[in-house]
Amino acid sequence: MLTDFLFSINATLPVFAVMVLGWLLRRWGFLTEEFCKVGNKLVFRLCLPAMLLRQMTAMRPSDLTDGGFLAFAFAGTLATVLLFWLLARKLLRDKTLVGAFAQGAFRGNTALLGTVLLESICGSRTYAPLIILAAVPLYNVLSVVILSLEAGGGGKLDRARLTGALKGVAKNPILWGVLLGLPFALFALPVPAAADKALSMLGNLASPLSLIVIGADFRWQAALEKKGPTLGASFLKLVVLPALMVLPGAALGFRGEALVALLVLSGTPSAVSSYIMAQNMGNDATLANGIVAVTTLLSAVTVTGWIFLLRTLTLI
Repeated sequence: MLTDFLFSINATLPVFAVMVLGWLLRRWGFLTEEFCKVGNKLVFRLCLPAMLLRQMTAMRPSDLTDGGFLAFAFAGTLATVLLFWLLARKLLRDKTLVGAFAQGAFRGNTALLGTVLLESICGSRTYAPLIILAAVPLYNVLSVVILSLEAGGGGKLDRARLTGALKGVAKNPILWGVLLGLPFALFALPVPAAADKALSMLGNLASPLSLIVIGADFRWQAALEKKGPTLGASFLKLVVLPALMVLPGAALGFRGEALVALLVLSGTPSAVSSYIMAQNMGNDATLANGIVAVTTLLSAVTVTGWIFLLRTLTLI
C-alpha cells in the first residue's frame, strides 16, 4: 500500500508543484496578467495543437478503436453533461446560477491539464488525442447551448447563437490539431523528420507553460463567494463525474493507461474557459470563477486519491 501511495504522489505532485510555482511567481511580480493572457493563447493556439498533431501522427489505425474506448468516452461525456444540467435545473432555487453551475460541473481542463497528467502518471500521451476527440467538441457545443438557454435564469437558444457556437467549434485549434493528424493515424502515413522535430519542439512547450499559466491565474477570492453552489459543483466535478466514468469503464474491462485516460478526462479541474464563456454569455461569472478556483485547488487531492484507489485495486 505504501508503494501505491508513493506512486500516486509521485505521479501528481510534480504537476501541481509547477502550478504552485506559477502562483508564487505571479504573487512575487515575476509574471503579469498580460503574460497569462499571452501564455494561454500561445498554448491554446500553437503549442497544444502541435503536440496533439504529433501524437496523432505517431498513432496507428488500431489505436483509434482500441477496445471501444472512443465510443465509451464520447457516450459517457454526453450522458454526464445532460445529467448534471438536469440536476442543476432541479436542485438550484436561484435559476440564474444553473448555467455556470452545470458547465463548471462537467467541463474539465481536459486538453491542457489532462494531457499533462496522462504523461505524468503513465509516461505516455497515447490516449490524449482520443480524449480530446471524445470531449472537446461536446464541451464546446453543449456549453454554448446550456449557457444560452440558462442566461438570466432561462433564455432561448436562437439560430444566431447556435450558428456562432458551431463556428467556434469549427475554428478550435485544439480540435484541428487532432483532425489534421487523423489521416496520418488512419493510413500510417510517414512524417518528414524535420517536421516531426519542429512539432516536437513546439509541443514540448505546452505542458510546463500551461501549468505555470494556470497557477498564475488562480484566484482565491472567487472561491470564497457563493460557497454552497461552488462546493456542490466542485464535488460533482472531482468526485461524482470520475466515479461515473471510471467505475463503469473498469467494469467494461478498461485497464492501465485507458483507465487513467478516463480519469483525467473526467477528473481534471474546471476549465478556465468556462469562466470566460459564462461571463460573456450572461451567466453567473462569479460562480464560474469560484468553481474553477476550488476545483483547481482540490484536484491535487482528488486526482491523487483516485490514482491511489486504482493502484490499490490493481486496475492501473
